[in-house]
Amino acid sequence: MKLVIVTGLSGAGKSTALDTLEDLGFYCIDNLPVPLLTALGKELLKLRGKNRHIAVGVDVRSEPQNLRLTPGLIGELTAMGYECKILFLEAADDILIKRFSETRRKHPLSNTTGTLAEAIRLERNLLNPLSDRADLRIDTRNTHVHQLRKLLRDRFTLSANNLSLQFQSFGFKHGVPTDADFVFDVRCLPNPHWQPDLRPLTGRDKPVIDFLESSGKVERMKHEITQFLENWIGAFEEEGRSYLTVALGCTGGRHRSVYMAEFLGNHFNDGERKVTVRHREEP
Repeated sequence: MKLVIVTGLSGAGKSTALDTLEDLGFYCIDNLPVPLLTALGKELLKLRGKNRHIAVGVDVRSEPQNLRLTPGLIGELTAMGYECKILFLEAADDILIKRFSETRRKHPLSNTTGTLAEAIRLERNLLNPLSDRADLRIDTRNTHVHQLRKLLRDRFTLSANNLSLQFQSFGFKHGVPTDADFVFDVRCLPNPHWQPDLRPLTGRDKPVIDFLESSGKVERMKHEITQFLENWIGAFEEEGRSYLTVALGCTGGRHRSVYMAEFLGNHFNDGERKVTVRHREEP
C-alpha cells in the first residue's frame, strides 16, 4: 500500500497536488493532524481492498512539535506495510509573495508574524523536519498549474512500480532547478543559437539534431553522461528510491539541453522504468 504525505510551502501547489492524486485514484485527506497518521493507517488497512493508495496533506497548520514527530510516525506506518513517500512542494520567496498578492489569500502564519515575507521564512523553518526527509521535491517557481498536474501524473501513475526517471531540460539564464538529483551543464557544446537558420528551432527539430550530432564533443558527452547514469541509477534503486530527476542545462533551454534530454529519455526508456522527458522552458 502506498501512502504519500503531500507537504510544502503555502502557495507552492499542495492543493493542486492532492486534487491530481485524487484523480489518479488515491484516497486523499487534507490537513490531517500529524499525530493521527498512525491511527489513519490502522483504520485504512481494514479497507485494503477498496483504497490501496492514500495521500495525506500535512502543512504548517499542525503544531511545530507535531511536525517533528513525522519521521517516527513514518517508521510506524512502514512497519504496518505502507510504502511511505514524502512529496515536498516549494518555490522561491518572491514567487510565493507574488502568488499570495495575486490571489489575496491569507498565509496561515500571517497572524504570528509582521509581514508575509516573515511568515514564509518561518514556515520554511517549521517544515524542515519534512523537507529534510522528502523523497520527491518539486520546485514550482517556473511551473503553472497544468504543468504541475502533468508532472504529478507522470510521477504517480499507479501502474508504475519501478523507478520513475525524469529527464528535464532547462536554461541557466532562467535559474537552475532546485528539485533535480543530477544537473549536467551542456553549455560547452556547439550552440545552434549562433546559426541563423537554426535559432528559431528547438533541440527536437532535425536540422538542430543533425548539427549537434556532427560534433565529436556532443557524441562524447552523450556517451559519458549515459555511462555515468547506467553505473549509478541501479544504486539509487537499491536504496529504495522511487523518483530520480536528471536536469540538463544550456543557456536558453531550447537547443542543446532539449536535444540531450530527448536523447537520454529515449536511451533509458527500455520498459524497465517509467521514463518521462520535460522541457521546462517550453511555453
